[in-house]
Amino acid sequence: MSQLLPNLQEQLVHSDLESNSSSPTRVSGQHTRTGQGDVNEKEDYILVEFEVDDPRDPFNFSPGRKWAITMTAVTYTMMASWNLSSFAIGITGMKAELGLSTLQAAFGIALYAWGFAFAPLILAPFSEEWGRNPLYIGSAILFVLFAIPVALAQNLATVLVARFIQGCAASTGSTMVGGSLTDIWKTKERGLPMSIFSLFAIGGTGLGAFAMSFVAADDKLGWRWIQWITLILIGGGLIPAMLICMKETRSTVLLTRLARKKRKETNNPIYRSPSELTRPPLIELIKLSLKRPLVFLFTEPVVFTFSLWISFVWGILYGIVEAIPYVFEQLYGFGTIQMGLVYLSLVVASFLGFGLNFYQDHLYKKNFAARGPEARLYGACLSGMVFAIGCFIFGWTSYPDVHWIGPIVGLTVAILGLFVIYLSVFNYLADAYLIYASSALAAQSLSRNIFGGAFPLFITPMYRNLNPRWSATIFGCLAALMGIIPFVLFHYGPRIRAQSRIAKTLQTVAGDA
Repeated sequence: MSQLLPNLQEQLVHSDLESNSSSPTRVSGQHTRTGQGDVNEKEDYILVEFEVDDPRDPFNFSPGRKWAITMTAVTYTMMASWNLSSFAIGITGMKAELGLSTLQAAFGIALYAWGFAFAPLILAPFSEEWGRNPLYIGSAILFVLFAIPVALAQNLATVLVARFIQGCAASTGSTMVGGSLTDIWKTKERGLPMSIFSLFAIGGTGLGAFAMSFVAADDKLGWRWIQWITLILIGGGLIPAMLICMKETRSTVLLTRLARKKRKETNNPIYRSPSELTRPPLIELIKLSLKRPLVFLFTEPVVFTFSLWISFVWGILYGIVEAIPYVFEQLYGFGTIQMGLVYLSLVVASFLGFGLNFYQDHLYKKNFAARGPEARLYGACLSGMVFAIGCFIFGWTSYPDVHWIGPIVGLTVAILGLFVIYLSVFNYLADAYLIYASSALAAQSLSRNIFGGAFPLFITPMYRNLNPRWSATIFGCLAALMGIIPFVLFHYGPRIRAQSRIAKTLQTVAGDA
């Protein structure tokens, strides 16, 4: 794998420049102003770029437009998470009606997560070619269409195929939203939008199970109507909102459209956007998108360790979604609606994490000059231990003779830690890898969702065979061990990154710029 990296470096420069910056790639040459964008004359082409205050530049969108795009996009994120846990709350009814085992039903969660893992590797290049909006709307339509086979399913195969396709479609509501936010918000403005994104991503998991518990408990509705209601919410609410509120935010695509318009108006092929000159063919972008997460995952120590940490934490989140019905039904005799109320602990924890992130942002701004990207890790250092403590509390209060509030407190503490870890990993990798951020984040996303899909397959048998106390103790010990990772990177991150080939390439790019 290490031999692959030098061959990809030049391609990664172009690809990640396009993927991570809303500002077009800088090209040397003489500049003139035309009123149609910043035109850069260089030999046999004229380069079309945005002017400094051009309202067509996504960075210059009005605050109202930016927030309309942000809230619509993160609502899609919430619905993607909603569809994970709402399916889980209806599993008992589905198992009874279709005659499924616990493991067979758990594959409905696993395949949904694996769709999140693998689909972005194929879809990302299309957003560079077509823009983000067509993928948002197209994937949302696919999402709701494949709610229909699940709602009408008479066998396991139908459920699993439809759930995987739903996961592939919903992945744009997770992986592409972060890119949309970086398209329109400058770095110093990005803290609040990214916190809201995380709030909707994790809080939506709890909200979906809570809201749909009332549907699952109703004999006249049941698990099938969970899918019908999700279809109505997305098809009747979210998709129209996308059509009204969303606007293309990928600057490379917008500049390509401007260049095409200019060529058509003048009948002159000399006008070009920066990405038209640097972007490889689509098939090469797809090959690169498939390769680069693995390159970063296995050759970059920082990416590998953080991916391992967030993957384990994300696996626990998906495991919790699967384990709550087992623990609270078996130990406390909770009904479906009562279990739905337990899922609200995820929402409460997300709001707590959202509030704490404002203090992390304060520490980041205060210490960035001295610490660099490692200033993103103050919260991560604390939250690693908080997550482990939450696992221990959940496990060792899961006794029938201990009040049910005990494991709910444990869940809340664990999810609070998870929220801060998730946001810290995202922000740290983005800051540390700059123009290569999309590759680093794609690596952790691939690993994170593979783990997320795997944990539900063994979590219930593990709880049944080892009991919740010892199962949670194992997870808590592993969480405490991995909680060392942010401390190591906080103190030695710059030294570790300085040894990587990517870091040396970053220095070269910075020097050329």
